[in-house]
Amino acid sequence: MAVKTAKPVRKKAIETRGIRLTINGRVYEMEVGSEANQVGPSHTLAHTLRETLGLIGTKVSCDHGACGCCTVLMDEKAVLSCMTLTIECDGKKITTIEGLSDTRAEKLDPLQQAFIDYTAFQCGFCTPGIIMSAKALLNENPSPTEEEVKEGLSGNFCRCISHYHVVKAVMAASEKVR
Repeated sequence: MAVKTAKPVRKKAIETRGIRLTINGRVYEMEVGSEANQVGPSHTLAHTLRETLGLIGTKVSCDHGACGCCTVLMDEKAVLSCMTLTIECDGKKITTIEGLSDTRAEKLDPLQQAFIDYTAFQCGFCTPGIIMSAKALLNENPSPTEEEVKEGLSGNFCRCISHYHVVKAVMAASEKVR
């Protein structure tokens, strides 16, 4: 009886795919994979922003898309970064709370300034998500009514403050943006 010898098994080259994101005006090119320094196929945008890129202004609270704390802008529209896979963002423009202010002019976005002026935050944990939702609203409708502001922010929850301060701040910012 002849003994069969096994042929060496060739390891297939693991194909890596790259993605390109523009985050706060800066271009990031990342490999998708399971190795160190790669974006995992199951990584959420929130994870990539916070853990990979160190942009910790975006908060993760419920991690199930129910609270709005993780809201960022993708191509000027509000998205829940805890529910969005990073690989879905290839070629997209992402804006986080860190990207709103004009760092060269050392000037806050009118929305950020209005939140300060109207004391529309307390602990501040949910504030970045609320501001990003409000920014998306104002991008779409620069002159919202109070009811439209309330509807636009209905997906954001804060346990610390009255949302009346938030609504006043957004209304004041809309007047400055016009």
